[in-house]
Amino acid sequence: MSIETTNNTSEPTVRHIVSISGGKDSSALAIYLRDRDKWRERLGKPISQKTDPVEMEYVFCDTREELKETYDYLNTLEAYLGKKIVRLYDDRGFDHWLKNREGFLPSPQIRWCTQELKIKPFEKYVGDDLVHSYIGIRADEDRKGYLSHKKNIIGVFPFREDGIDRDDVLRILEESGAGIPEYYRWRTRSGCYFCFFQRKAEWVGLLETHPDLFEKAKKFEGESAKTGRKFTWSQGESLDELSQPERIQEIKEGHEKAMKRERKARPNRPLVEIFSEVLDEEDDLEPCTICHT
Repeated sequence: MSIETTNNTSEPTVRHIVSISGGKDSSALAIYLRDRDKWRERLGKPISQKTDPVEMEYVFCDTREELKETYDYLNTLEAYLGKKIVRLYDDRGFDHWLKNREGFLPSPQIRWCTQELKIKPFEKYVGDDLVHSYIGIRADEDRKGYLSHKKNIIGVFPFREDGIDRDDVLRILEESGAGIPEYYRWRTRSGCYFCFFQRKAEWVGLLETHPDLFEKAKKFEGESAKTGRKFTWSQGESLDELSQPERIQEIKEGHEKAMKRERKARPNRPLVEIFSEVLDEEDDLEPCTICHT
């Protein structure tokens, strides 16, 4: 792809792309940008000047290892947006890259899955065009998000610009009718069913909600033939160990105690917020925003 120019100016044509992960923030961002001035007014945000309409593109970087709930939610978003969400993917898939890495599972420290299955397909889709990449990091968050090293991809943060926080995001999703994905009943982030950012309670949620996918994730764990090193998804224990009845009970009891503490400390809050806060306390590692916003 090359940078296009108009007949009347030497300035390049800019493409505007929202990368949707299937999570609540990037989904709310796509909805918000479709009618930005309307949502600013509805949420009581100051409007210094009206937003010029732009032709927005929506993309989803598909690892082919996503939850069914994610795909269902993308269909809901397409109906609201009235526009197709382009699916981007690497033809070779996760199995190819796992074999290429000799069974070395991705981890918070080495996130090769994000690089090979999310970032590279996105950058290939963009090509050399000048792109404004809209990222759903909220005003109440302190993180950077995915920023491409390619100079033609420029990160834009509308939620930060307009002061949109978590409460606003939930309101956008509720009032638009999109709601939140079904997986938020037991999980706080979008991404692959075997995502290494899942906390212990979320692995239990996967086991109870999608036992077939839990078994598939378990089969990816193993030992390096060369080094003898064991690779597990969940830090400190294998999924086989985690799925033992007594261990499941221990995880559930610990999680429920934390939920009760959070409810008591901050009552009258939506369950999804309480759930997110509890799990955030259990694990402070920053996830990949291209997967989880």
